[in-house]
Amino acid sequence: MIDPKTLSARFPGDFLFGVATASFQIEGATKTDGRKASIWDAFSNMPGRVFGRHNGDIACDHYNRMDEDLDLIKSLGVEAYRFSIAWPRIIPEGTGPINEKGLDFYDRLVDGLKARNIKAYATLYHWDLPLALMGDGGWTSRTTAYAFQRYAKTVIARIGDRLDSVATFNEPWCSVWLSHLYGIHAPGERNLDAALHALHHTNLAHGLGVDVVRHHQPNLPVGIVLNAHSIYPGSESAEDMAAAERAFEFHNGVFFGPVFEGKYPDGFMSALGHRMPEIEEADLAIISQKLDWWGLNYYTPMRVSHDATPNADFPATVAAEPVSDIKTDIGWEVYSPALANLVRRLNSQYPLPPCYITENGACYNMGVVDGQVDDQPRLDYIADHLSVTADLIAEGQPIKGYFAWSLMDNFEWAEGYRMRFGIVHVDYNTQVRTVKKSGHWYCELAAQFPRQEI
Repeated sequence: MIDPKTLSARFPGDFLFGVATASFQIEGATKTDGRKASIWDAFSNMPGRVFGRHNGDIACDHYNRMDEDLDLIKSLGVEAYRFSIAWPRIIPEGTGPINEKGLDFYDRLVDGLKARNIKAYATLYHWDLPLALMGDGGWTSRTTAYAFQRYAKTVIARIGDRLDSVATFNEPWCSVWLSHLYGIHAPGERNLDAALHALHHTNLAHGLGVDVVRHHQPNLPVGIVLNAHSIYPGSESAEDMAAAERAFEFHNGVFFGPVFEGKYPDGFMSALGHRMPEIEEADLAIISQKLDWWGLNYYTPMRVSHDATPNADFPATVAAEPVSDIKTDIGWEVYSPALANLVRRLNSQYPLPPCYITENGACYNMGVVDGQVDDQPRLDYIADHLSVTADLIAEGQPIKGYFAWSLMDNFEWAEGYRMRFGIVHVDYNTQVRTVKKSGHWYCELAAQFPRQEI
C-alpha cells in the first residue's frame, strides 16, 4: 500500500483534494418542496431500463441529511466538495415559475460548506433534465439550450457569489451518446440523428452558460467537465489505427473541438455534417468562449478495432479486447497508464486551460464487516491513479486538483444501487454511513494539504 504521507510529498502544497457527488444520485426527495420529475425519474420507472427498477426516490436521502453529510465531508479533511444542482428543483417544468424552496436548499448547502471551510465546486447539469422539456424534444431541441441559459442565470444570481468554481456540464458524452445513441441512459434514445442534435444543442447550452457566468459573476472560475476517452487501437494494423483516430474525433473531438477551438473535427463533419442540426452563425463563437479550467473524469480506457460492416456509421468501430486482466466489479478494465497518455495527448492537441481530475475512482462492492469496510482494491486504484497524476505534474502538466468519485455509495444510473463507488459505505435500509478503508486512507492524504512549502 502506498503510504499517504509519502505520496503527498510528490504533490505541490496547494494541490486541491476533494470529493464529488451528483444531485440525482444522492438527494432523494424527488417529490419534495416543489421538485418535479426529471428524465431520470421517468426512465427509472420504465421496466427494463434500470437494474431492479431502482429509482432515485430516496437514494442516500441527502436532501434530509445534508448537515450530517457536510459534517462527514469535513471529517474526511478534504478541501473541496464537488456537487451538482438539480434543475427540476429550481425550475420544475424546465421553463416557467422558479421554485424558491429548491433554491433555498442549495443556499443552505453552500452556506454549510462555507461554515465548514470547504470550497464549493458546483455543476449546473449532471443529467437530470426536467421531464417537461421532453415535450419539446429535450436536448434534441434548440429551445432547451435557451431554457438552460435561464436556469443557469437563476442559479448564478442566487448562489454564484459564494461558489468557488462552477462547471456548466458534467460528461456531455454521456448525456449525448450514451443517452441518445446507445440508449443506456435517459431518455433512452437509439438514434444517431437525435444524438447529433443533442450534441450541438448541449454544446450551445454550455456556451450560453459560460456567457451567464461571465456577465453575472465575472470573477467566478467557470469550466466544463468532460469524460475524455483514452483510446487505443485493438492492433497495430493500419485499419485499427485509423479506427482509433476516428473514435478519438467521435468521442473526444466533438466536445473539445467546439469548446476549445471553435470547430467540429474535420473527419466527423465530412462523415456526419449533413446530418447535424443547423449550426447558426454565432454558435461556435458562443461555444468556444475562454474557460478558466476544465475537468477530466477518467475511469478506464477505450479499446477499438475497425468495424468492417458495410456502410457502418462513423466512427465505424467495434470494441477490442482489454490488455489488463484486472477489472473492477462493474467490469471496467483497470489501466492507469491510460490516464497519463490521455492528459498528454489532450494538452498537446488542444489549447487547454488548467485541469482538475474531477472524477476518478472504482466500483467495488464490499460490505460492512464488524463495523469496517475493507476495500483495498479501491484504495489501490485511487493510489495508483494519484501516483500517475503526480508524475504528470512533475512533467509540467497543469493539473490543479483531484476529486475522488464518490463521496459515498449512491444510485449508479442504469446499474441502480448494486454498484458501489463510494469511499463511504451507505446502508440503504438504515442510511448509516461507514467510512471505508479507502476513505480513511484518503483522509490521511488530504490532511497534508494545503501544505506550506519550505
